[in-house]
Amino acid sequence: MGNALCCLQDSSSAARSKEVMYDVRQQANHEYVNQTFPREDTSTNFLPHISERELPDEIGEDPSTQPMVKPIFMERSRSEMKLKDNRRSFYVLDAQSLTTIMSPLQKSNSCSTIFLDDSTISQPNLKNTIKCISLAIYYHIVNRKNRAHERLMEIFEERLHPITRDPIPIEMVSRDPDHRQIYRFVRTLFHAAQLTAECAIITLVYVERLLNYAEMDLCPSNWRRVVLGAIMLASKVWDDQAVWNVDYCQILKDTNVDDMNELERQFLECLEFNINVPSSVYAKYYYELRTLAMANDLQLPLQPLYKERARKLEEIMCYCIWLEVPLYWKTRCTERSGIMVNSSY
Repeated sequence: MGNALCCLQDSSSAARSKEVMYDVRQQANHEYVNQTFPREDTSTNFLPHISERELPDEIGEDPSTQPMVKPIFMERSRSEMKLKDNRRSFYVLDAQSLTTIMSPLQKSNSCSTIFLDDSTISQPNLKNTIKCISLAIYYHIVNRKNRAHERLMEIFEERLHPITRDPIPIEMVSRDPDHRQIYRFVRTLFHAAQLTAECAIITLVYVERLLNYAEMDLCPSNWRRVVLGAIMLASKVWDDQAVWNVDYCQILKDTNVDDMNELERQFLECLEFNINVPSSVYAKYYYELRTLAMANDLQLPLQPLYKERARKLEEIMCYCIWLEVPLYWKTRCTERSGIMVNSSY
């Protein structure tokens, strides 16, 4: 991946409105990563084997592949989370002192009802997961390291490849978006394409892997196309019913299939075709997103633990324990009980 400066020629006639668009070639504050991927060099005859690929120098610190490395969005949101914790502790201490003065006697709740949030690592809550990844993307944008000197790529620039026919105001590509705006964009894509919450977590993994591999920044002018490319890839790799690129063109009415294909192609090449997400990395992102949700006071839906739900949780736990039992003991148990067991377990 080169870091040389290159001049970009804007070929899209729909985005050349002089009143609201400005010439990218005159902007000296942005560094464009020179990414050239000739189609003839990316055929199957020239693709290296997975063991022969040259991985980035910082692969040992890549959170999208290493389960022990914290995600980038947690590092970017550390200052805000610390500030909110300080405010929360101040309010708690103040409320406790006030309660001690007003009413020293307290009553304890004797109710035995247990409330659990309706979310598991295998089936996360869709709405809250979308809110969490929207917050993570928001922190990527507002706390980017190279502010005013961003490293960008042409294919992800909405100033050069707009996803709407309407002229793009300068404020939209220069001012940081609100996390609600990010949430509305992601929610629209997920609801229209009927994607799952697991796909949302994989989307965030692909976004951080792209930023790490391509050494680029997420900013107001490229976040929508970066997120769109990650959702397209995650829906094809991890969803049971893959969504075609033409389906996204029906969701985003002003896009075309050629642009979606090129976006997906260059996204894959920036990832060096590394679309694998280990289960340990997925679990890490799931729990870190829950931490982010609690730090930002996102309410997780709580439901009482009734008998039927407790039985289902117990069945899941027993099944997980059964998967960890060695095959030899499984065979012995099933022979005695007369039950046939699948050897693939």
